Amino acid sequence: MSTPAPVKAQTSSLPVQDVSPGAIVDALKTVAGNPPKVRASFAKGQCVRGTFTPSSEVFQVTRSASFTRPSAVLGRFSIGGGNPKVADNNRTVLRGLAFKLGPQGATSDILVENAPVHFAKSMEQMLRFLQARAPGPDGKPDAARVQTFSEANPETLNQAHYVAARPLPGSFAGTVYWGVHSFPATNAKGETRFIKFKIVPVAGEVTLSDEDAKAKQPDFLMQDLEDRIAKGGFRFDVLALLGRPGDPTMDVTQRWPDEDARVAVRLGTIAITALEHNAPCDGTIFNPANLADGIGHPPDEMFEARQAAYAVSLGKRRSD
Repeated sequence: MSTPAPVKAQTSSLPVQDVSPGAIVDALKTVAGNPPKVRASFAKGQCVRGTFTPSSEVFQVTRSASFTRPSAVLGRFSIGGGNPKVADNNRTVLRGLAFKLGPQGATSDILVENAPVHFAKSMEQMLRFLQARAPGPDGKPDAARVQTFSEANPETLNQAHYVAARPLPGSFAGTVYWGVHSFPATNAKGETRFIKFKIVPVAGEVTLSDEDAKAKQPDFLMQDLEDRIAKGGFRFDVLALLGRPGDPTMDVTQRWPDEDARVAVRLGTIAITALEHNAPCDGTIFNPANLADGIGHPPDEMFEARQAAYAVSLGKRRSD
């Protein structure tokens, strides 16, 4: 399989120099109210540690040593948005998981969230999405401006519609997480095909009714995480959904056709066994570009932008 060439930036009425990872980070910070020394996105989180055990099927999908060998895992559960004090029962923000696995010299960083699509397919569209939601003098975005943008860019609502149609996650440990990008994976035979990552709780999903969610404390997910680890931890299966010719690998606002019914190969199992001080996670980034041989870089424009944006965000929170 040949990897498609990266998508070209769309024609824009914005000056080219204004559409950049740095501009996107600034816009994310503006929407969040510019809190200092925190991530531009998924600012609220908790660092954890655990282990990864590969499955017997992993070589069908990838030769990557990150997934074919047992290893330690450093992870971070998080809440979407740039506000580090966002309430855990907020329905409008994502739940995220980032983790680093693999032996020394062959580590990979995987970033997933509880929606299978992103809210923008290009850097320009993401920047305009955020600019439309920038707060006005009253501290709130202009509803008419948001509506106008959304009507002109309906695909930017796919993520929000997916989240709104499902119950609120009741536990980080009981949430299904998705990778929104299509990764070219090369197996032990040298065969390459696109995959998507899906991280599934072994013990099943944990969700809340709207009524139960309203009664929860602002940090209930963090407390639940601590309680579950104190009782022995929990596990996730790491799945690879197998791509087919014609899948939309360049547009991360779109799901693959019949994605929920796709053949999935279990790459292995992550066991989360300990809380970790946040310093090991906050002092650096989970770099989406850090992928060991056997898992290639997705071809879409947003993946390329994320690589630079994460580094920009780290620099800003160090200098705040």
